[in-house]
Amino acid sequence: MFDEILPDLIQKNDTKAVFLVADGVGGTTVNGRTELDAAKTPNLDALASKSSLGLHYPVGYGLTPGSGPGHLGLFGYDPIKCQIGRGILEALGSGMTVRRGDLAVRGNFATIENGLITDRRAGRIPTEKCIELVAEIRENIADIDGIEFDIKAARDYRFAVVFHDASLKDGVDDADPQQTGLPPLPAKAKHPDSEKSAAIINRFIDEVTRVLADERPANTCLMRGAANSPDISPFEEKYGMSAQGIAVYPMYKGLAKLVGMEVPDGLQTLEEEIERLHATFADFDFHFLHFKYTDSAGEDGDFDRKVAMIEKFDAALPSILELEPDVVVITGDHSTPSSLKLHSWHPVPVLLHGKFAFEDDAKRFTERDAANFGILGHIPAQAIMMNILANCGRLAKFGA
Repeated sequence: MFDEILPDLIQKNDTKAVFLVADGVGGTTVNGRTELDAAKTPNLDALASKSSLGLHYPVGYGLTPGSGPGHLGLFGYDPIKCQIGRGILEALGSGMTVRRGDLAVRGNFATIENGLITDRRAGRIPTEKCIELVAEIRENIADIDGIEFDIKAARDYRFAVVFHDASLKDGVDDADPQQTGLPPLPAKAKHPDSEKSAAIINRFIDEVTRVLADERPANTCLMRGAANSPDISPFEEKYGMSAQGIAVYPMYKGLAKLVGMEVPDGLQTLEEEIERLHATFADFDFHFLHFKYTDSAGEDGDFDRKVAMIEKFDAALPSILELEPDVVVITGDHSTPSSLKLHSWHPVPVLLHGKFAFEDDAKRFTERDAANFGILGHIPAQAIMMNILANCGRLAKFGA
């Protein structure tokens, strides 16, 4: 957004911004309340009462975003123009090397019974088990039709694969039915150039299913987000702000790396993320901190657990505010209503706090207060970064 004029407007100073993303935080009503309505969030509500609120659309009206487009929009990139396969993000976030011409694909271990997918996440197996399964695959599959590959466990049931062959092009539909009770969905090429890629992915799935035939619950895999490495403007070059991305899950570490943020390794908990923020607060202008577990609870359809995760996020807020950043933004990359068990198209509440932010009449950080009282209104996600820059005093006047 405004890429053609931004270079002439950016001005540097010593302000600092903290961008907190509670993944999938938005919801819809269940018995008249969303998860944010039901949660006890004294810290979020206190901040909301002296901030600007609104609702953002991650990609566009009616469009359900994946995590990649959802975050790219938050970082101010056009998620329609910058379409990035999840495989690249998972691979980068897992610390894998992705060269020009490689094809990266994200995998989920899954359960298949009698020809039907019965669990798309293999019972959410722990990371330790995922590491064992990846080692078993590595030991038993040398290549796929002569094409070498690297595979690495990510977190929980997820892994990433990078195929090393310059003839493999992205443009492959996901080999994932997205629902249980359905047969596996083969990868299909979207255009002739990607037919070889689809064939290699399907062959890989067949081989993994063969190797894991006696395993339970992880006895097959689903493959998503096949992608070659993209070209994208670095965050600091775009905004003039040095930046770090603090995340636990590889996908979100990969997103931060993709836009050129510095990303620490080895963080496992929200507490460790906040420790990192405190330890490095002086070193960067922009701090992105990601919290996953609101989304996980929503995807599991667990209303009460999502409420509990929102409350956990709320409890961590005072430690972050102690740092006194010039601007704080709190939002989600998309909504994940527990009633749907999926990402959704619903707008996401956003809070912007800073000494120049207009204090509207919102009293709680909820969808309702954001809609009824939020001065920011309904905005595209890309507008959030422009608001951060403005409230940090990093945008010069446009025009005479």
